[in-house]
Amino acid sequence: MTETTETIRSRSNREVGQEVEGKTILEKKIVIQPDPANKRLGVYEYVVAVSRQDKKPPAASHPSAGSTRLTPEERGVGLIRRLGTR
Repeated sequence: MTETTETIRSRSNREVGQEVEGKTILEKKIVIQPDPANKRLGVYEYVVAVSRQDKKPPAASHPSAGSTRLTPEERGVGLIRRLGTR
């Protein structure tokens, strides 16, 4: 099982070895310092281990058949009529 890494930003203050979003933290960096006097949380950037099983498959390069709208010709309707307000 090969592991790769990815970066996650979070307001949760975790330590190396703990988990964030279900992934193990390898490195921690403080992006914005917490300010308890103003009741502001800090922002932390974590480098986490991601196994190949966790990775999502790449998106399809072409849209699926049901995701595009048909033109009137493709639907078999030659003319679109719009009714006025009633």
